[in-house]
Amino acid sequence: MKIYDDKHIKNVAFVGAHKSGKTTLAETMLFEAGLVKRRGSVENKNTVSDYHEIEQERETTIFATPLHTEWRNYKINIIDTPGLDDFIGEIASTMRVADSVVTLVNAQHGVEVGTEIIWNYVDRFSRPTLFVINQIDSPNADFDESFKSIVDLVGNNAIKIQFPLVIDGAQCIIDVLKMKMYKFGPEGGKPEKLEIPADQIDLANELHNELVEKAAENDEELMELYFDKGTLNEDEMREGIKKGMLNHELFPVFCISALNDMGSGRLMGFIDNVAPSAADLKAEQSVENETIECKVDGPTSLFIFKTLYEPNLGQISFFKVKSGEIKQNDKLENSRNDETEILNQLYIINGKNREPVEKLSAGDIGATLKLKYTETNDTLRTKGSNITIKPINYPSSRISKSVNAVDKNDEEKLNEALKKIHSQDPTVIIKYSKELKQQILSCQGELHLATIDWTLKKLYGIEASFEQPKITYRETIQRSATTSYKHKKQSGGSGQFGEVHIKIEPYFEGMPEPEGFNIRGKEEVELDWGGKLVFYNCIVGGVIDTRYLPAVLKGILEVMEEGPLTKSYARDIRVMLFDGKMHAVDSNDISFKIAAAHAFKDAFLNAKPKLLEPIHELTVKVPEELMGNVMTDLQSRRSIILGMDSDGKYQTIKAKTPLAEMYKYSTTLRSITQGRASFSTKFSSFELVPNNVQEELIKKEA
Repeated sequence: MKIYDDKHIKNVAFVGAHKSGKTTLAETMLFEAGLVKRRGSVENKNTVSDYHEIEQERETTIFATPLHTEWRNYKINIIDTPGLDDFIGEIASTMRVADSVVTLVNAQHGVEVGTEIIWNYVDRFSRPTLFVINQIDSPNADFDESFKSIVDLVGNNAIKIQFPLVIDGAQCIIDVLKMKMYKFGPEGGKPEKLEIPADQIDLANELHNELVEKAAENDEELMELYFDKGTLNEDEMREGIKKGMLNHELFPVFCISALNDMGSGRLMGFIDNVAPSAADLKAEQSVENETIECKVDGPTSLFIFKTLYEPNLGQISFFKVKSGEIKQNDKLENSRNDETEILNQLYIINGKNREPVEKLSAGDIGATLKLKYTETNDTLRTKGSNITIKPINYPSSRISKSVNAVDKNDEEKLNEALKKIHSQDPTVIIKYSKELKQQILSCQGELHLATIDWTLKKLYGIEASFEQPKITYRETIQRSATTSYKHKKQSGGSGQFGEVHIKIEPYFEGMPEPEGFNIRGKEEVELDWGGKLVFYNCIVGGVIDTRYLPAVLKGILEVMEEGPLTKSYARDIRVMLFDGKMHAVDSNDISFKIAAAHAFKDAFLNAKPKLLEPIHELTVKVPEELMGNVMTDLQSRRSIILGMDSDGKYQTIKAKTPLAEMYKYSTTLRSITQGRASFSTKFSSFELVPNNVQEELIKKEA
């Protein structure tokens, strides 16, 4: 394949709801350009982009797959993305390297739940976007309603470039930018280009004038031309449309039948001539606040946006050339770890097919194999250059499960597989919780989890069990208590002896020093699990030697690591050690550690102990008409509603919800809103649990 410059490379992401036709359109575009001789289909499990076994088995896209095609002296890099928000990480990676976004809408359904959810994400990136209403030749297609639903989604800046009609049984598309009609045969393909029929010319002129006005609005010079001439020519309109797209203020709308190859060639022409290239986009700022120009004549920088593990191939790293150019066998420095990588092989990708190339230039997308020190989100750069490309911010996890190998002999194998799964999909988070003594897997939803389970079974041969993780409770006290404990043990020779008298109290920041004690020393311990232990030495007369005080503190901390109520961490307590006894021969560190542990535990149980539970701040974005269902469900989860904000036709609900009540919330929310709501959570605080909940938890632990 020839090498294209930055002006002739277009990187487009195909996004849209499940079954909107993204994969079919990609296949048709490759066919139109002659890169494949026969078009595959999702049903026949032979498309170029959905080549993974799990995608063919489930007949749905799960991985963002890079493809490429050539059209009229332009190279179009296409990334076909999933339509289900459980795989939003794939869309996040794609948005980071796409120059334009093609959003598909099924003409039979208009904007769907999946479209809304994905649009919210696309809108956040402000990427130039065009809409394609697909399946216009379906008996149930309704172009006008579909267009109206796009307007409802993005506002009045959605503008028709085309509209469909049927003449004598033939599918036609009227293009109001070119002011021509395309008439297709039953098999689709290359259309007959005709004049617009007389009975459609008034509507076409009206839409053409609207398009002229929208194009002119985006540039002062074009606006002056429009006022002078009363119109714009086709080239001027293209320029205005491109500027509107770059400003994320103009959303052209096309219509096609991807399955029957109607309108795809014209769409490719628009992507070539109008859709912005990487060089058209605003220059990026690096982490070091350096400007990264998408130009060949500069230091080379690559951004690794995706990692994939393929059987028999190993690690594939997908990258976008942000600046300069990369040649086969070039050596680049990883900005994260300063390691040198040699790119022995360079490829452009069409699904599972790899085409070797000798070099790639700024703005292009490619892949390489078996990098040793490089992961997703890394920057590879010319040694000595000061460029670190800003990383992808992946969405937070929405569900968590404890994960174990069913066969204990597979634990090590499981850990290695999970590391690869995380490397391939950074929205899958794996952490071992020392507190819970569980390995916790966090991901985007139940479908995402099912895909991880499939991968472990089919690709790694591991049977894993997924369970509800334990909750990270905390223990504390609500009043003071005083106690003493004597540890005495005699078993021939030197024995053990230590006696301590302590008082414990609830601790809070800024509280006054304890009264009635002769304070000789104070130690504040910032606990690893949050909160504090404040320890006072109030010993008078040397009844306990100061050398034993660290052992006393250690004994208290050991109990706080496994609290007396449920073995959860204890926090926010202060302890006054005010009396005790020691023995000249039998006292030692272990004696005072044991005595302190027993005394602290006894005092804790007499100080009105209380469990604290983790509370998460929950944000739910839901269509206004479904808000009642969501509110009812939240109340059943012991949520405290903090407020509600209007966001167009959505309502954003903020609430504080106990983590214990969030189990399977993803599934429930999808069910009660038909998948039209989205949510995010973050830890807020630890708060007291209700008495009845505490009693149940203590019974379980007993």
